[in-house]
Amino acid sequence: MYKDFFGLTDLPFTIVPSSRYIFLSARHREAMNHLQVGLGGGGGFALLTGEVGTGKTTVSKALLSVLDDQVKTGLLLNPTYTSSDLLEAICDEFSIAYQPEASLKQLTQAIYQYLLDNHGKGIKTLLLIDEAQHLSADVLEQLRLLTNLETESQKLLRVLLIGQPELQYKLQTEQLRQLAQRITGRYHLLPLTADEVSQYIQFRLHVAGCQQDIFTAKATKWIAKQTQGVPRLINLVCDKCLLYAYYSGEAQVSLSVAQKACQDVMSFQCPVNMDPASSRSPYAQSVASHRTHVNWVGYAGSLLVGSVVAGLLWMLASTWYVNGHSVQANQLKQDSTSNIHLETESTKAESLTANHSNPEALNTESSSLHKVDELVTPLIQASHNPLASMRTLFSLWGYEVTSTEANCQQAIRAQLYCYQASGSLNDLAVINRPAMLTMQDNYRSYFAILYKLTDDQAQLLMDDERIEVPLNWLKQHWSGEYQLLWHSDLADRTLKLYSKGEEVVKLNRLLSQVLGEPIHNTSEFDHSVKQKVEAFQLWQGIHVDGIAGKKTRMLLDSYVNSQAPRVVDVGVSSFIGEK
Repeated sequence: MYKDFFGLTDLPFTIVPSSRYIFLSARHREAMNHLQVGLGGGGGFALLTGEVGTGKTTVSKALLSVLDDQVKTGLLLNPTYTSSDLLEAICDEFSIAYQPEASLKQLTQAIYQYLLDNHGKGIKTLLLIDEAQHLSADVLEQLRLLTNLETESQKLLRVLLIGQPELQYKLQTEQLRQLAQRITGRYHLLPLTADEVSQYIQFRLHVAGCQQDIFTAKATKWIAKQTQGVPRLINLVCDKCLLYAYYSGEAQVSLSVAQKACQDVMSFQCPVNMDPASSRSPYAQSVASHRTHVNWVGYAGSLLVGSVVAGLLWMLASTWYVNGHSVQANQLKQDSTSNIHLETESTKAESLTANHSNPEALNTESSSLHKVDELVTPLIQASHNPLASMRTLFSLWGYEVTSTEANCQQAIRAQLYCYQASGSLNDLAVINRPAMLTMQDNYRSYFAILYKLTDDQAQLLMDDERIEVPLNWLKQHWSGEYQLLWHSDLADRTLKLYSKGEEVVKLNRLLSQVLGEPIHNTSEFDHSVKQKVEAFQLWQGIHVDGIAGKKTRMLLDSYVNSQAPRVVDVGVSSFIGEK
């Protein structure tokens, strides 16, 4: 009704999922990294949870879009199955033949044979189950048994469970403890931030052909507050906003229009508990919603014991890793004294309670961070020279250079390119390349190489030593400035509309691969290639101009170049369709 009035080619805020409108915030991209890690290597299960409307389907669609032909995927929606129904649904999804009234054993054997055939052809099999919180314990156990078929190094069936927070609660039961132990990657998806809400609204309007700012800043801020950043609620409210603005003949959505739309939509919605204090513990959020049914004292005791045991096992595993792991590229010192592992009590405290206002927890965290400072301080004295850090950065790419050669000119001769910017750890996780960080200590800068990045820790290289620090400590000492090296098979030239040559052929192929679009061979940068560039730029949350400049090509290379050093151990380069 309002499309022509606002000059739109499509309805931008429909709640029907569409690949054209996939918006990946920093959290969505982080979720993809976690799931890729969990499904890679020898992993069998990964888990994605989130409140209703937070974008779980968006993440799963984005994950599917980067898979290649060597991955067979099946998707089960709203699975209210019995064990037999589940196996039949899997057979139907993968077109596996079976006899009517087949027994569980016959269905299982048919699926096993299919998985073995795929493995023999070099094909991986991935099953996604949406709304998995509806699966009964018996059905989930049957699913676990399916993943028992494995080679010496990997599972033949990989499963992504997608569901609401109560799914995590279900997996904590005694009956499903074996399945819970097999989940190698899990992520709880939180709503969008206020800034991301603004980006989300502009993104959908742009895809729908809008060439102007329709929503005022005050209206956007109000919508973000009232919807608490839940994308589905944002869609409902924004659609109502455009309708009311159309009725009033207003070319923009004002604050008053946004307030009226929010009142109409949100009055019919059940409030969602999005307490940030529980964001570090999705399970705690689930328990809160079931507090009338759960003995919280018993749970707290079980969680305490489990956390202590997990912490001890993690310390042992980390000690083995630190003393046994080597980095060949930069000739790091191999003795255990050069690998300082810093496990803080604050990390344990976070896993035991979501209440960070607890004075004892704050004192423990402060003490632990101070302990980190004491261990890092001796290394700072030898880390004030950026040239030394640049030499380490080159070595991670396999190049040994002198201090006079540790510069961007030398990088170009090695077919590497320098990139300098300011940003966040999320930005570096997306680029996924080692970076030289500008750190601060007593108003003086020093430099460290970001070598590895996990959920709560970062590995830094300083003075040829590898240390592990909590992310809280890193954020306090890092100014946000970084410099990194990157490489691309594309020539170091900007590609834009009407450019021609082999570089355009490569660009089109890589974009099609990442976006899951069909490949139409072309050596000219035409409008179809430009649209793919714009779609990729929108997806990455960078400036959309349809020009394959340095940042666009660098981010594209992060998805397709499996040979370059990484800071996030995705570990599934062949699984996510990288060539």
